[in-house]
Amino acid sequence: MKTEYIEYRDGDAVLEAYIAYDEDAGAEKPCVLIGHDWAGRRENACAAAERMAELGYVGFAVDIYGKGVFGKDGDSDGNAALMKPFADDRTLLRRRMQAALKAARSLSQVDGSNIGAVGYCFGGMAVLELARSGADVKGVASVHGLLAKGDAPAHDIQASILCLHGHDDPMVPPEQVMAFESEMTAADVDWQVHVYGGTCHAFTNPAANSPDFGAVYSQTANIRAEQALANFFRELFEDTPPLDIAP
Repeated sequence: MKTEYIEYRDGDAVLEAYIAYDEDAGAEKPCVLIGHDWAGRRENACAAAERMAELGYVGFAVDIYGKGVFGKDGDSDGNAALMKPFADDRTLLRRRMQAALKAARSLSQVDGSNIGAVGYCFGGMAVLELARSGADVKGVASVHGLLAKGDAPAHDIQASILCLHGHDDPMVPPEQVMAFESEMTAADVDWQVHVYGGTCHAFTNPAANSPDFGAVYSQTANIRAEQALANFFRELFEDTPPLDIAP
């Protein structure tokens, strides 16, 4: 597996992605963008990019905050401050994600017609906003992500949508899930929501151990989520398109 850091830009902002791929594969490969959590493009996002490479794709861990800008474990206030400008300004968040998409498409090893995205926590919000922007991507997956839409303009969603959600996640209450499902249905989107019972926020992060905060790792949910993601991207990139489910 080949891994490297690459710089790209959103206007004057310098960003740094981490990419992983099989350099011996030869032909162009599908690419999966990885949206990071509220602490920035750190080891969890890089590890997710490597898992995508193991599935045969190019993993592209995006950088929303800027090169060298990272939060810290356990620093909820600091991480929230990093995330807030993008959560408040979804147009800005979409622009950062579209810059990453453009950078990924420019890579020689990437098949630009086969791009998807997966995001964790804040990154789930980021990839959903990429889809809401009308971006030409095959599909996006939100993993314990924030589902509420902001006030950025609505566009036709081109992507299939997968959401992997812990039922006991206090940051995404049932009414937010229902509103999201209604939003996707009204948009005539190919969508799925998988809800894991007895599961909190950040269930894929082994370092998450904050019951009072509602963020707890679950090995069972993590394994199920990884299988669901593998199935989702295989369907997008390798199998026939999903059946037309319109009535």
